[in-house]
Amino acid sequence: MTAAAKKILEDALALPDDERLELMAALSDSFEPQPTELSPEWKAEIEDRIGQLERGEVEPVEWEQVEAKIRATLARH
Repeated sequence: MTAAAKKILEDALALPDDERLELMAALSDSFEPQPTELSPEWKAEIEDRIGQLERGEVEPVEWEQVEAKIRATLARH
């Protein structure tokens, strides 16, 4: 890691949790998606979860609810 990158990391780690989370998301979004081959186990897991949704065994959760829960958890720490 370059000195400049280390300085950025040091500054980022000094940010409050919610700002670090936003920074992490922005950095993650900056990457181009890389095509990957899913393992048979992951394919089976995905099919199982789709089946659970279709059978009404589980309810989907909106991203905003998940994000709010993450932020609330981080705020407590």
